Amino acid sequence: MNAPLKLVISGPVGAGKTTFVQTLSETEVVSTEADATEDIGKATTTVAFDFGTLNIDGQELHLYGTPGQDRFDFMWDVLCEGALGLVLLVAGNKPQDFLHARHILEFITSRNPVPFVVGVTRQDLPDVWAPQDVAAYFDLPVGQVLGLQATEAVSARNVLIRLLESQLAKETV
Repeated sequence: MNAPLKLVISGPVGAGKTTFVQTLSETEVVSTEADATEDIGKATTTVAFDFGTLNIDGQELHLYGTPGQDRFDFMWDVLCEGALGLVLLVAGNKPQDFLHARHILEFITSRNPVPFVVGVTRQDLPDVWAPQDVAAYFDLPVGQVLGLQATEAVSARNVLIRLLESQLAKETV
């Protein structure tokens, strides 16, 4: 049996990281949600990580959701060590968080150069940024940014598939 692969899901507070891990995990998710001690727009927040597992064709994937607040940025390094890839989530209806998302992406990839995709959540809501507009904001190829609904397994899996396909393409070059 192959060793489990590690995938990290990161992004600003409220981007859908915990929901994404819960949607994909085939096991009960280990969550470190705690009451928010400051106004972050919601009652609870992840303070260490969320952990779930997914099996794809006999390959076990470990899914690690990071905290979104900068004060927990030390966990970004810890969780990204040895990771196969990164899914950066941004809430498509919260463009005010895009700058923070860019900071998270640059922090992680400058210290842990891993392949990544950007998932634009909340695509089911009105007035949400389209993936191609987010790609332009982040100065990324359009194919590296995908729209999704973190509560829908097919949508979340498509993001993982894109990340894994990009990793396989790099390995075959």
